[in-house]
Parts: sequence; C-alpha cells; structure tokens
Amino acid sequence: MHRQPILAALAVYRNRYPDEADVVDRFEAFVRDEPRCFHNDCWSGHITGSAWLLDGAGVRALLTHHRKLDKWLQLGGHSDGDPDTLAVALREAHEESGLAVGALDRAILDLDIHQIPARGTQPAHFHFDVRYLLQVSGAETFAVSNESHELAWVGEGELESFSREWSVLRMAHKVRTSWYPSQE
Repeated sequence: MHRQPILAALAVYRNRYPDEADVVDRFEAFVRDEPRCFHNDCWSGHITGSAWLLDGAGVRALLTHHRKLDKWLQLGGHSDGDPDTLAVALREAHEESGLAVGALDRAILDLDIHQIPARGTQPAHFHFDVRYLLQVSGAETFAVSNESHELAWVGEGELESFSREWSVLRMAHKVRTSWYPSQE
C-alpha cells in the first residue's frame, strides 16, 4: 500500500511529540480515508512536503516570500502523486532555491494542516503538510524561482520580523530544542 510509509512515519512522530496527537489523528484519518491523498486534484485536501532548510552552519533557515500566499514561509510544495514526502521536500527545496540539499534526518520534523483559499478554478482545500529538517550541502547562493517574490536566509533572532505564523515559529523552536538542546 502506497500510504503505509507515511502512516508508519506518523506513528513515529506521535511517539516523539505526544502532545500533538490531535493533528496526528487528523493526518492518519485523512491518509487512511483518502486513496488520492498525494494528488493535487484531491480537493478534500492533499499531502504536501516542506523543508526547514538550514545553512551549512545550521544557524539560519531559508524562507520564501511565497508569491501566491504573500507570506514568508518554509520551502515546499505538492506531492504530485509521490507518496515519499521526504523526496517531495528535497525536490521542492531544490526547485525553489536552486541549492543542493540533503536531509539531516528521515524523521518528520513537524506536521501542519492549513487551509488554502480558493483561487481561480481551484476550490478552498487543506494542505496536510509534512515537514523535514534539511541542510544545504554546498554553496549557499540561492536562485529565486517564479514561486517566490524573494528568498532570505533568516537567523532565529530575526525570524519574527519575517513571520509571526505559529507553524513557522514552531519549526524553529523544534530545531532549537530537539537538534541543538544546549542552545536553549
């Protein structure tokens, strides 16, 4: 079953973040109940893959000023039918930045469910976003894709001047507390 790997990853996530059981429950129910959960034309919602992309030193994250949503967010996008959400996050981070990237861990860093407003012929729908911790594996000079107004390397101390979205701030908090606990 193409949905089994994401269900297994969600079970690991539940054990790591037991206080997020409600969001894991919603993800699991959606994945089990929606056979086309990885397809962009599934209007009840679809799985997306995102990247909290760190620079080589691990101190700054690359954010995109998203063209359609007009917000500073992490890199990421649609699965396009691919059930490997880590591969989706890696692909999207590269496509949106031009950077060579790698995963720091195969485990899910964060989960978020958010509504995307109706646009053109597309109805409002939910993104079930699976987020991973990635890191640049070469030069840090990025290229802005047509999906962004701009990109910026952002240190944790300046993050709130770019975004006050809890889902963005939560990823930075998880990285600081889970990956660099001596810095808390």
